[in-house]
Amino acid sequence: MKKQSEIREILSANNIEYVVKTTNLQSATVVGSQRAYTGNYGINQDYSYEYKIYVRKKDFDKAVCLIN
Repeated sequence: MKKQSEIREILSANNIEYVVKTTNLQSATVVGSQRAYTGNYGINQDYSYEYKIYVRKKDFDKAVCLIN
């Protein structure tokens, strides 16, 4: 979460429009999940969400240079 926040700040400071898509990696699937049986015990919550940050194609190269 900290990294995606830093990236969003960099993109905003450089006037690059972006969209963030968040996925909960601990959510149950249609078939079921191991979490349904074991709960959240022992799972590092820092890695429970996946953040995908999208920018326009024309801004992609600039965005990559700025965040690396």
